[in-house]
Amino acid sequence: MEGDTDQTIQQPRWRKVAYGGMQPGYDDNYTDETFLEEMVMNANVVKRDLWKVMQDSVSISQYICIVALVVCIWAHTLNLNIDEISLLKLDVGLQLFGFLILLITSNQLSMWLLSRYLLNISFFISGLYILAPIYHILTRSISSDSILALIVSLLIVHLFLHDYSGSTIKSPGTLKNPNLASNISLNASIVASVLVASRLPSRLHVFAIMFFSLQVFLFAPFITSCIKKYSNKVHIGFSFVLMSMTLSVIYQLHGMLFILLLGLLLFISVVCPYWLIRVQEYKFEINGPWDEAKLCFDIIE
Repeated sequence: MEGDTDQTIQQPRWRKVAYGGMQPGYDDNYTDETFLEEMVMNANVVKRDLWKVMQDSVSISQYICIVALVVCIWAHTLNLNIDEISLLKLDVGLQLFGFLILLITSNQLSMWLLSRYLLNISFFISGLYILAPIYHILTRSISSDSILALIVSLLIVHLFLHDYSGSTIKSPGTLKNPNLASNISLNASIVASVLVASRLPSRLHVFAIMFFSLQVFLFAPFITSCIKKYSNKVHIGFSFVLMSMTLSVIYQLHGMLFILLLGLLLFISVVCPYWLIRVQEYKFEINGPWDEAKLCFDIIE
């Protein structure tokens, strides 16, 4: 008989099985002493530099100043401090400045592409001039207080949803589909421009302010993106000149608005980057064998 013989059955060694089911002799949640050897801490945490974050925040401050300048022009136009001829001269000057920036900064700008831009702008100007009488009488039945509240709300939506990274901005020779937030932001700025234009006394005034507003909201992000791609130093210098000019204009308009804008720019360009760097120290990330597996396939030609 073999009853007196002790038979020892060795338990099979445990191994990780992704899709093979349970292993005999082990629970489905069993782990051995080697389970934590593959643990990695803060593998994907990016260490940020304070100066680099402050440079990136300049784009936000820059665009806020652009919108602030637009609001100043709107205010002076509604108060009839700026006439139609002055607005048209400003429109032409901005258009020429934009084309000059494109010629300097863009290496892919050809004569065919430039002619296409000119053709699109001519259609754009013609459409605005034709629609100016409609914009002129669009909000006659609405009170000025309601219009002002709508303009402020739309500008807040525009600034909140604007694409400050420039990831959806079209560049010469390429096409990019803007996301939903960028579309909502642009539409909010256009509606705000229409509401401002509808409170002006003459059709030429309406056309001039609409042309000015749409030039800024449609083309200013593209121009600033071209400057940034051309040279980051030039972009920062241009931004500081723009901020200084905006603050001086706001100071002449209202002292309290100047303090609010200055505080906002300092908060965005200095305080927020400092907070981001400090919060980064408390970021804690753990990766290990419990993470979802990433499948890699070798493409054989």
